[in-house]
Amino acid sequence: MKTDKITGPPMTLAWFIWGLGALFYLAGFFQRVAPAVMTRELMQAFHISASGLGHLSGLYFYAYVAMQIPTGILADTLGPRKLLSAGCLVAGLGALLFALSPGFFWAGLGRLLIGGSVAVAFVGLLKLSSSWFPKKICAFVAGNALSIGLIGAVSAGPPLRFLMDIFHWRQIICATGVMTLVLGGLIWFIVRDWPQEKGYPGFTEKIPTPASLSFRSIWQSLFKLSEYRNTWLLFLIPGGIVGCILTFSGLWGVLFLVSHHGLSPVRASAMTSVLLVGWAVGAPVFGWLSDRMGKRKPLYIAGTMIVALGWALILFRESLSFFQLVMALSVTGFFSGCMIISFAFVTESVPVSLSGTVSGLTNMGVMMGPMLLQPVVGRILDYNWTGQMVDGVRVYSVSAYEYGFIPMMGWVILSVLLLFFTKETHCRQMA
Repeated sequence: MKTDKITGPPMTLAWFIWGLGALFYLAGFFQRVAPAVMTRELMQAFHISASGLGHLSGLYFYAYVAMQIPTGILADTLGPRKLLSAGCLVAGLGALLFALSPGFFWAGLGRLLIGGSVAVAFVGLLKLSSSWFPKKICAFVAGNALSIGLIGAVSAGPPLRFLMDIFHWRQIICATGVMTLVLGGLIWFIVRDWPQEKGYPGFTEKIPTPASLSFRSIWQSLFKLSEYRNTWLLFLIPGGIVGCILTFSGLWGVLFLVSHHGLSPVRASAMTSVLLVGWAVGAPVFGWLSDRMGKRKPLYIAGTMIVALGWALILFRESLSFFQLVMALSVTGFFSGCMIISFAFVTESVPVSLSGTVSGLTNMGVMMGPMLLQPVVGRILDYNWTGQMVDGVRVYSVSAYEYGFIPMMGWVILSVLLLFFTKETHCRQMA
């Protein structure tokens, strides 16, 4: 319970603690998007087609999604410090395995380990946010978390492409693995779950962690969450927005822009980074605006409608000029930041004791978008392939890409429709 005497820890310390967790989230985003600028290298190294590349990249998302419910529950029980430290350890080892893999199997296992371990980053970060920051800036802090993560995504664009002109891709990924292991040690020794553990007052009273965790308690938590309508709607809605962004910028966008807009790989990766930069800027803006307005639903609907229009132009309007394409990517990325509202929206819709679990469930829905869409687009591309190859790599026609992008467009339109059925919380704890 909140009291007038609780003033909270120094904000500089709160941001520093939070920042260490955010660095792990940044590392996870880097690993998530990196295959987009390594498509040719990975297809040549492991002798795979578009479908195979889609599955190799998708293994990250399969593990990430599978870990979300356990992660949410563990965040409510073990606490974010243990969760983030262990995540860094496994992610670092997974990156090393991927970098040193002799074939597709070991590369896939490395991606699986990376995806499963970095899955704890965002939910752990949300738990740190709820204990180290006041409730009134909840959505704003979450928006900043996404912005930090997207710095990692942008660094996996032109900067990574530049490094690949100097170093082998295996050396680069190996270096990121070592840095992630070091970060895990820093989190273990510095981060604490609650300000009270460092001798400062908290914004809320410290909630004791359960002595044990059972399958029965897990199912009870999930059944409890199923009673709230927003839980399941906000499970599906953000997946359409994030699915489009990470399917395009995280895998197929660079090849599409190189093949059909005549851009160089470096310039094409810069264009996909425009989308990510817009997303990084938009997330804290939408979080702040939502907190300021005292409403979640209207802003979310407006943002998602503009996102749907933007993707329709980017994916299906072939006559866009370079300037128009840059503007469409910028605006679509910026308004995609509206998806950050999901986390404050859904945690306000359920009891506080289930905040970690519902955050994990929502993040699971977020990442189901790219998990499903990346391999689906690859499969459709292979189905519509006309047999053209360059340097041993398949080249796909404009019509093949347009068919492949239809599922992306369908999901984001579904997101718009489902938002009308959500229940407004007015930025207050409703349960």
